[in-house]
Amino acid sequence: MKKKSIMQTYGLLICMLAGIVGGCIVGAMFPSIKNADGDVVSAGATVLKPIGQIFINLMFCIVVPMVFASIAGAVANMRSRKRAGKIMASTIITFVVTGAIAALIMIVLMKLIPPVLVPWKDIPAGTVDEQKSIADLVVSFFTAEDFVGLLSRRSMLPLIVFSLIFGFGVNLNGGPDSLVGKFLNDLSNCMMKVVQIVTYYAPIAFFGFFADLVATYGADIAKGYGRALVVYYPLCFIYVFTAFPLFARFGGGKGAVGEMFRHILRPAVTSLGTCSSVATIPTNMEVARETGVPEDVSEIVLPLGATMHMDGSCFSCVLKIAFLFGVFGKPFTGIGTFVEVIVVAVLSSVGMSGIPGGGYIGEFIMCSIFFPNQLELAYPIAITIGNLVDPPATMINSSGDYVVSYIVARFVDGKDWLQKVFAQRAKSEK
Repeated sequence: MKKKSIMQTYGLLICMLAGIVGGCIVGAMFPSIKNADGDVVSAGATVLKPIGQIFINLMFCIVVPMVFASIAGAVANMRSRKRAGKIMASTIITFVVTGAIAALIMIVLMKLIPPVLVPWKDIPAGTVDEQKSIADLVVSFFTAEDFVGLLSRRSMLPLIVFSLIFGFGVNLNGGPDSLVGKFLNDLSNCMMKVVQIVTYYAPIAFFGFFADLVATYGADIAKGYGRALVVYYPLCFIYVFTAFPLFARFGGGKGAVGEMFRHILRPAVTSLGTCSSVATIPTNMEVARETGVPEDVSEIVLPLGATMHMDGSCFSCVLKIAFLFGVFGKPFTGIGTFVEVIVVAVLSSVGMSGIPGGGYIGEFIMCSIFFPNQLELAYPIAITIGNLVDPPATMINSSGDYVVSYIVARFVDGKDWLQKVFAQRAKSEK
């Protein structure tokens, strides 16, 4: 019985990891080959990319109705509007604090191990498309032009804002006793079942993802920005095994660390495979439910975290700033500079959409603040670093959302909420 339980818990994860390893091997054996002009001579394992793209597309199809139903349903079905406000306030404060901690850690590391030792010379000029004003950026962060504009994973933050407002509207009109409230709750449960179905395809998808990744970038990944990557990649994994246990222990008390490590691998692997916080929302929802995180907490924290809680992006933002300071020969020193870097890292992470490549807006804001006179050079460099560190950054962002749900649950339901879950679980197993 115990052996069956272990396989039920870790079988899918083992298959996912096997898919990743297999994809890497195939990608290394059959790399994409280009001629001197940059034209592809042999596609190699990149032909397997559609296998992984199917999974991403399916997740993106799921995530819009799931986010709407989960957030709107969680708010609509709350008997206490005071509780809803408490969850929101606790969530945002926790996001800001953990993001600031991540930015501070990276600043210390950048002082100890500067990513660029000698300023660059003869840097080719980059180009920047015409950008919106700050006011227009703020408007686009939080709102869409019309209802149809909300029905896209590219408008996650506006969708979340609309879902919260809609949920409060339903709550004021009868809440859990209204037909719409019951519909939203049922729709959220149905979407979770859809996630379970699609997840069975994940091992095959990850095989295709990593075969394409290694076939395309295998040799180039170790070039150019190696020093920055050597610092960044280990830091992300160290953060998972140091900061995350501390956050989980604070949020869930005794037994929380073990419970967190039993469940965090699935969202971590999913985010590594998809490079998308949004695509990881369904998996995060699933593991939070298995853990026993209160549903009204997870259904607000996790979708909101996909666009607003980005410790990994705070890491990368500080890395990019320190890197560019070195490139342009500017001293990365001073308390005032460090405070400004932390503020920009935390605030810009809010504007980073939870989709692959979604940090471009945040990178532009960062470059326009620190390097306004070198924008055409700084922006392409920042984008390049962002692309290179995207997988581990997304892993920290996405799996961190699950860990943060422990902290919010403590603020909302008390420090012994997880012990009550354990007790209820033990009682039901007798």
